[in-house]
Amino acid sequence: MTVNMGQGGVQPIFILPEGTSRSKGKDAQSNNIAAAKVVADTVKTTLGPKGMDKMLVDSLGDITITNDGVTILEEMQIEHPAAKMMVEVSKAQNEAVGDGTTTAVVLAGELLKKAGELIDQEVHPIVITKGFKLAKLKAIEVLEKFAESVTINDEKSLANIANTAMTGKSAERASDYLSNVCVKAVKKVATIDGNAASVDADNIKIEKKHGGSISDTILIEGILVDKEVVHSGMPKVIKNAKIALLDAAMEVKELEGDAKISIDSPEKMQAFLDKEESMLREMVESVVKSGANVVLCQKGIDDVAQHFLAKRGIMAARRVKKSDMEKLAMATGSKIVSNVTELTAADLGNAGNVEERKVGPDKMIFVEKCKQPKAVTILIRGGTEHVVDEVDRALEDAIKDIAAALELGKLVPGGGASEIEVSKAVRKYADSFSGREQLAVQAFADAIEVIPRCLAENAGLDPIDKLALLRSEHDKGKKSSGLNVFSGKVVNMLNEGVVEPLKIKLQAVKSATEASEMILRIDDIIASSGSGGGDAGGMPPMPPGGGMPGMM
Repeated sequence: MTVNMGQGGVQPIFILPEGTSRSKGKDAQSNNIAAAKVVADTVKTTLGPKGMDKMLVDSLGDITITNDGVTILEEMQIEHPAAKMMVEVSKAQNEAVGDGTTTAVVLAGELLKKAGELIDQEVHPIVITKGFKLAKLKAIEVLEKFAESVTINDEKSLANIANTAMTGKSAERASDYLSNVCVKAVKKVATIDGNAASVDADNIKIEKKHGGSISDTILIEGILVDKEVVHSGMPKVIKNAKIALLDAAMEVKELEGDAKISIDSPEKMQAFLDKEESMLREMVESVVKSGANVVLCQKGIDDVAQHFLAKRGIMAARRVKKSDMEKLAMATGSKIVSNVTELTAADLGNAGNVEERKVGPDKMIFVEKCKQPKAVTILIRGGTEHVVDEVDRALEDAIKDIAAALELGKLVPGGGASEIEVSKAVRKYADSFSGREQLAVQAFADAIEVIPRCLAENAGLDPIDKLALLRSEHDKGKKSSGLNVFSGKVVNMLNEGVVEPLKIKLQAVKSATEASEMILRIDDIIASSGSGGGDAGGMPPMPPGGGMPGMM
């Protein structure tokens, strides 16, 4: 980097380390836009019911097969800094609502593509970002007016939301059954206040075991603990269980630091062993006195204590995960106790049945038939590990979609209907501007139509014809008209049961617009030599054909 030193010529003054690369102005903007578009194009083909899957192979050779946007982007080893910002869009969407990650990334990519065209027409990036901001606010207003109400008692609509979330994934062939499982699970853990309901999706535990088929997936009204009974002499089934949850070890405490016990005769040795045994017996007696017949311990259970528990007909498991203990407390009504000798009947929880069963190659403990469980488990089955993993991702999306719909109590029609309605309103809104902002607002209206266009392209339909048909139907006032990708016809999406939570659409518009604004405001990239070399900004060069280094 040089500074001109007056009339006598140019005297180079280095203010950045050797090897630092820099790109400015349009070069920086076009480089960032190109990188963001590559990321968007990578996940674009996964959108919708007819979307394709990606096979991701990591450095160890482990394979992931999915069409879940956030999973694809997290697995890809992306190096370009602007492309990393697109990954952040998907993460933000996933953390906020749990679904709609592909929609958010594709929309951000299209906004940047339209912005790039405006920059080529000499429209300043600040004007574009202002226009996008105004259009975003209008889009949110339109979506909120356009949305339909939904309550926790509207099981059909909630099942439709889950079904829409799973369509296009491996779980689709059993989606009717699985969507009912999701609705039942959500209803069990929901906190209801009048017509409003809130759902913490973390209270629905998802356990995976390959073997069987997807339709063997079950909802357990309680918690499935991936542990087995600690002693062969213990009962394997307990009806009307009284459950004690302990986060203290049923073991004699070891000496701390350099403390030692000196034993110099067999009598002292025997006295020491007898004392240890009596301490363990006392712990077991505390459990018996409380009335518990099932003990689930977060820490260890001594072999002698196991023997005494087995003799008393008490089932026990040890080293249960902390997260499982918390869910067990919610499901059974137990209190987690830190001192075994202080265990009382008031600390115990209840379950209709506690049973050790074999699931695939492993033994697991089913704590089920709880009366009013505020935490439940879905046990996913499937032919192979890859199938089970993909069903897990589908169910997670479905549950979070239902939770998102109940949070705002609103849903919108899918199939591109929402996007066409927003595009129509934003295009009309653009006419109220006389300056260059009008071009940016119009660009936003064009960009949001990328979602129905992708749905059509991924289904092998003509996107131009289908977009024209969708616009025509919406101009006639048919606001819920969307594209049925299976028949290729434009139909009423509410009647078809293709619905999505309003929150997902709002978040996708917000995160996509904010990310594109941030990328557009960058006009100078300075990268040190340690950031990977390559061309502008120390970034890997963009290869011909649209690929990107570090991508699989």
